[in-house]
Amino acid sequence: MKQDMDGLLSMSDEIWEQSILPSLSNFIEIKALSPLFEPDWDKLGELDATIDLFCEWVERQELDGLTYSVHRIEDRSPVLLITVEGTGPGEVVFYSHLDKQPSKPELWSEGLGPLSAVRRGPWLFGRGSIDDGYGGYLCVAALKLLQNSNTPHPKCSFLIETCEESGSYDLPPYLEALKEDLGEPDMIVVMDSGGPDYEHIWITEALRGLISGTLSIKVSHEGIHSGTSGGSIPSSFRIARTLLDRVEDSNSGQILIPEMHVDISDDLRKKAESLAGVVGNSLWDQLPTVDSLKPVSEDTADMILGMNWQPSLCVIGADGLPSVQVAGNVLRTNTDLKLSFRIPPGVDADALEPILKETLEKDPPYGAQVTFSPDSSANGFHSPPLEGEVRRAITESSIHFTGKPPLATWIGGTIPFMAMMQSRYPSAKFLCTGASGPGNNAHGPDEKLHIPSAKRLTAVLATTVAAISR
Repeated sequence: MKQDMDGLLSMSDEIWEQSILPSLSNFIEIKALSPLFEPDWDKLGELDATIDLFCEWVERQELDGLTYSVHRIEDRSPVLLITVEGTGPGEVVFYSHLDKQPSKPELWSEGLGPLSAVRRGPWLFGRGSIDDGYGGYLCVAALKLLQNSNTPHPKCSFLIETCEESGSYDLPPYLEALKEDLGEPDMIVVMDSGGPDYEHIWITEALRGLISGTLSIKVSHEGIHSGTSGGSIPSSFRIARTLLDRVEDSNSGQILIPEMHVDISDDLRKKAESLAGVVGNSLWDQLPTVDSLKPVSEDTADMILGMNWQPSLCVIGADGLPSVQVAGNVLRTNTDLKLSFRIPPGVDADALEPILKETLEKDPPYGAQVTFSPDSSANGFHSPPLEGEVRRAITESSIHFTGKPPLATWIGGTIPFMAMMQSRYPSAKFLCTGASGPGNNAHGPDEKLHIPSAKRLTAVLATTVAAISR
């Protein structure tokens, strides 16, 4: 049965304007920090509040064959499972998350804030708008479009967690407990992604993995006047610099742990060059850098490979350092640095943790107390291209709505769920896509959702899901 593409887009526009955007705006107002950033998440009840809000919205959609349940395993963050019985063959699992990253309101632009939903032009601003509050709404809406147009669809399960921003460390027990409910999916859909522009439908074929932890260096039991101790006691910050030199070349940024690297094949390089031809200088230009800053590589293809297929290190937090305004002339007792390593697909994150720990802790300079405490890890993801009816459906709908075919891309970020599910369902198709793009600032100030892209993607996803039942 040939679908009415324009009719789907019209219905998508209506449900977004009348139903999704008001509820998503309420979601933005809930702080809902991921468990890694808020140890008292259970007591605060904000993660539960996001689930309650979403369930209220889902009920109002009046989907045929709908059931849902909230699952809790011991002291782990809750998971929501929604099931809609199919009217055609096949099974699809949709994934999204409702937990959020922290934010500093003072960094947001005037009139904006992380807990305030503000619509300006094509954008909806607020923490969680793009990562990943909109995802569950979009997926359920795509199914609603199919039911409203009497189009057969597969059985659909929606798995929505509240620990993704912490590395999904609470999720594996739920995947095991709910394996009967999840069945044997033909396709797994994730909306927590996007691409380098808003003119194409982007399909993510690769994601990097992640290892994070805290490097702690202690040199004394109390602060000491720097005039008395400077030159005799080594500073914890200098020792931290020395230890970081063990894992990263400070001049080039190259990671020095061999096990973190994969071979860059000729095929990967050709794909990077092809992608560079599409995005051009926009890949660098969209980044909010200072005017004088230069990229690590001037070649866009090399930049794409560096962002997706090579490991990297960011120091994302620090303790033991007073603010500049109140810093006394004291040699500090300790320096603690939160390290975040991104690792390419194919690297075993669990195997790397002991390697990193030994590299950073062995033979500490000057005999300082040094510890590295990993707190989360996740493997990367690499999926083969979509084929068959699904590929045809997403190509036809993309061309209809954008005038361009869908494009494959790689995303340097991490979605732990993808690797977990790929190991469980190696024969399933994977569609990792989303409405994120230039300037969305996920995790940063002024995070925002590009509403037109979300509306369009809802219609594209509907046609793609329907293809499973053909």
